[in-house]
Amino acid sequence: MKILVMVKRVSDPNVTIRVNADNSDVDLNNVKMALNPFCEIAVEEAVRLKEAGIASEIIALSIGSSQSQEQLRTALAIGADRALLIESDTALEPLIVAKLAAKVIEEEQPGLVLLGKQSIDTDNSQTGQMLASITGWSQGTFASKLEINGDKINITREVDSGLQTICLNMPAVVTCDLRLNEPRYASLPNIMKAKRKPLVTKAAEEYGVDLAPRIRTLKVETPNIRQGGEILSSVAELVEKLKTEKGVI
Repeated sequence: MKILVMVKRVSDPNVTIRVNADNSDVDLNNVKMALNPFCEIAVEEAVRLKEAGIASEIIALSIGSSQSQEQLRTALAIGADRALLIESDTALEPLIVAKLAAKVIEEEQPGLVLLGKQSIDTDNSQTGQMLASITGWSQGTFASKLEINGDKINITREVDSGLQTICLNMPAVVTCDLRLNEPRYASLPNIMKAKRKPLVTKAAEEYGVDLAPRIRTLKVETPNIRQGGEILSSVAELVEKLKTEKGVI
């Protein structure tokens, strides 16, 4: 069984993000970039499935700028067998990404598609669900545990009330949550081997998908700075402050 893993290039989660002076977008100049943490979890899960003898090949897919090759090489160093970059000079919204991924699925015919539950830059959490809808495949979102038995896959999902376990028919699209696994560090030998693994680049226009954006960003603002908290000695004091100072009671 082939596994297709989608990965995304995002700003490093440890750096401070700034907004452009004209509030048009986030300023990514000279910002360290990295593999989206949830995508890294998806790659790790695919590698574990291959190590267990369930998967025969892992294909890493990224849709973005030419610089995304760096993140694909990271996925290859973790354990993916080959990579495909669909190159676009502009950032593409989730629906277009899902349509392009569906075209790749038609070509590669994987039995399972793994994605991070969301990317940490836009936090849309939409691509996996849209991809499942376009392909007509089963979908399991926010997976914290994954077990494959023949042509069935059991997914444990993290929901507001606790954990939910569902059984899906294969092929399926699964989005990976934080507690699914702990990604390994790529060893130096594997990083060197990754440089020799195949990485194919194609233009987004080759797939015959309408790339015109449907979403327009009006303004980007820095969040308000939080005020310092205050520790109170009793519930009565809290109620009094809510009445007299905040006027919410």
